[in-house]
Amino acid sequence: MPLNRRVFLKTAAAAPILAPLRLAAQPARLPRRDCFFGLHFDLHPNPGDPALGRDVSDEMVERLLTQVKPDFVQYDCKGHVGYLGYPSRVGTPAPHIVKDSLAIWRAATARHGVALFIHFSGLWDSLAIRQHPEWACVRPDGAPDPNATSTWGPYVDKLMIPQLLEVSGKYDLDGAWVDGECWAVRPDYGQAAAEAFTRATGIAPLPRGPGERGWQEFLEFNRAQFRRYVAHYIGELHRQRPKFQVASNWLYTTLVPERPEIPVDYLSGDYLGNASISTARLDARYLAGVGNPWDLMAWGFQSGSRGIGFSHKSSTQLQQEASVVLAQGGGFQIYYQPTRAGKIDDRYIAVMAKVARFCRLRQALSHKTAGVPQVGVLFSKHCLYTTANKLFGSWGSAVDPARGLIDALVECHYSVDVIPEWRLEEVAALYPVIAVPDWQDIGLHFKPALVRYVRNGGNLLLVGAENAALFSGELPVRFLGQPSPQPAFVPAEEVFGNLTGLWQDVEPRDAQAIEQRYPAFDSTRDGKCAATLSALGSGKIAAIYGPFGKVFTATHAAPARQFLDKVMRRLFTPLVEVAGPPSIEVALRKKSGRLALHLVNCSAMQVAAEYAISDFVPAVGPLEIRARLAGPPSRVTFEPGGRPVNGNWSNGEWRGVIDRLEIHGILAFEGVNL
Repeated sequence: MPLNRRVFLKTAAAAPILAPLRLAAQPARLPRRDCFFGLHFDLHPNPGDPALGRDVSDEMVERLLTQVKPDFVQYDCKGHVGYLGYPSRVGTPAPHIVKDSLAIWRAATARHGVALFIHFSGLWDSLAIRQHPEWACVRPDGAPDPNATSTWGPYVDKLMIPQLLEVSGKYDLDGAWVDGECWAVRPDYGQAAAEAFTRATGIAPLPRGPGERGWQEFLEFNRAQFRRYVAHYIGELHRQRPKFQVASNWLYTTLVPERPEIPVDYLSGDYLGNASISTARLDARYLAGVGNPWDLMAWGFQSGSRGIGFSHKSSTQLQQEASVVLAQGGGFQIYYQPTRAGKIDDRYIAVMAKVARFCRLRQALSHKTAGVPQVGVLFSKHCLYTTANKLFGSWGSAVDPARGLIDALVECHYSVDVIPEWRLEEVAALYPVIAVPDWQDIGLHFKPALVRYVRNGGNLLLVGAENAALFSGELPVRFLGQPSPQPAFVPAEEVFGNLTGLWQDVEPRDAQAIEQRYPAFDSTRDGKCAATLSALGSGKIAAIYGPFGKVFTATHAAPARQFLDKVMRRLFTPLVEVAGPPSIEVALRKKSGRLALHLVNCSAMQVAAEYAISDFVPAVGPLEIRARLAGPPSRVTFEPGGRPVNGNWSNGEWRGVIDRLEIHGILAFEGVNL
């Protein structure tokens, strides 16, 4: 059902727009596609705030901008509660606004040539639902959702778009980071949605859950309506404010792993939680493979356990988190909440400045780099959409197959990319290895592309009993019965790796059995085939017949990683090899004719709520580097700083040593054929 544009035009015309802020001549501001480092501040204003904006001053903002020098700032406007943080004639301002914070931030950012965006909660607006219960998304039990507005209702036209037009015009804003979107939308059981679904499919009543007739169709029907909702408000904003740049938080990321079709101006998401580096590894690699301008936002604070609440991260911890994003070519921003009165203490400004300087030193060799294909990990939208029983992410443990496999490959020092399933046929031939994690169901329609890839010389790693079954015709093994939950212990360098889970028993036949598993930690009896290697056309398939990614996410056990590395080494030899501890993350990128080997020291990274904050990353080294190049590089330096690195080149291989790596460094090769 198309959204009612007539209602929007009538409402917008009726709502007087506040006079725009008058600004003197300003330096040019970067468009978001060129921004590299930014800051995000939101407050989610509410009636309990006694003095919003009281402590925001031109002096404070000036001090921050002078020291940190961000490309953009995203400041509070409307949070999930629904109250506005500025004086408005369209929506409901929070009742205790002492100063107009946006006016102060706009004046200062304009003087410095810094773009100003707003944090704006879109689909999630609890106040709008209290004021207009008929605007709510309806739950399966018929009750209105207290937070999520309906994408079928008039909220977007009667309130959301007019608010964005008002605030963008009043403050000459550069854009909006629209929050509370894909991860907040719910299947809608309201009358408009029900009638439209039945009219389109003939299915009635509406399905309430998995197993009921039309459930998958109903989920996709709601996804399609969400896309129309976002496309509608983006289109209206672009039509009336052509320079206003908008992102829908987490759209076209791992949470919505679809081919980009809605003309958002940039992609962005905020990653948080324990083991945030592991989260950023997956999300940054996915975004790097989409092709749109993007950044990721690290929370500047971390939630602890036992009811303690938030603790703020050190500059060291944020630099480490930033490195994972920079190594994939993205922009980086940090999220802080000021005090409820808008104060940002000088201590936090100092932390922001340290992190900003760290990032700027690496910008030339990190921002907007292109990947050098080595190992591509398939990210399956089909599996998530058909098995997770949600519209979009956050997917929780459903992405563990990909997350765990990526973590293990990274710890083995492979340069890893993520291949969205919609890009598989476009890029498969570029990769020496494609790895398919232990997804529950990647979809039969993706099998032909992977088979062609192998027949034409590619190397395929299949993980999981489900993927083995899907490729049973291409694997020269005999399947023994059905997959079943089994204990599985694989021998490694010191002890056994525990890969207990769903395993398929096989008899190798014409395949080479390359790894064994045992029902207990005893390698003298009852062994079964854990992995095989076989040829197909000009390529090879290595198959692991049980779980890996989902288990490794839970344990990160060294023996499991060593098992995977032994299987991978049967498939290919990487372009660059690093001899060093598993805490070193490797990313091969290229920019301006230079091959850039990013090295991230993930030692002591935060992984548990009881150890929420880290402030010391022990340096590692020496690291021995071997790079297989077509010819000798004309110059090799370690960046930032341009320190020459001496190495030897012979028989197609350059060898050198990095004496010491602190948090992040880049080995830059010049004069090599890429």
